[in-house]
Amino acid sequence: MSSPSKRREMDLMKLMMSDYKVEMINDGMQEFYVYFDGPNESPYHGGVWKVRVELPDAYPYKSPSIGFVNKIYHPNVDEMSGSVCLDVINQTWSPMFDLVNVFEVFLPQLLLYPNPSDPLNGEAAALLMRDRASYEQRVKEYCEKYAKAEDVGAAPEEKSSEDEEMSEDEYDSSDEQVAGKADP
Repeated sequence: MSSPSKRREMDLMKLMMSDYKVEMINDGMQEFYVYFDGPNESPYHGGVWKVRVELPDAYPYKSPSIGFVNKIYHPNVDEMSGSVCLDVINQTWSPMFDLVNVFEVFLPQLLLYPNPSDPLNGEAAALLMRDRASYEQRVKEYCEKYAKAEDVGAAPEEKSSEDEEMSEDEYDSSDEQVAGKADP
């Protein structure tokens, strides 16, 4: 196994063992979703975003590709594609960084300190520079409309409590419907 492949596996396992929900896209370890909570003390607080991560073959020597799946209102995120304009990820990436850094440092910093002078969303950048209170209100509206935990599938606790409430008979019958009858 090559060094980048080992590093990819190690970083992914480290991310999975942290507090982030990680959902693999396919059998490989190169594409996955991470559920990311908006930072405290920001207008993004309370929002949950499904972030698509794609690791290039040369990871960690080449930066991961990061994009928001559900909409977010931010000067440095393209509103339609979810692409992130993040200097650290796109230009100053180093193999010293790992996936946990992306979700614990880089993305929270991006949301806490937007850079309106290098926008992917010109409307958000202009509003931020013109009227910060209106900008923060728009961010909160987007959070309410597009970034609820239940809407992005980031609330697994709710599903597990429903499973526990099923009676034994309901549980048995649901197994048969899914798996079919056993062969004699």
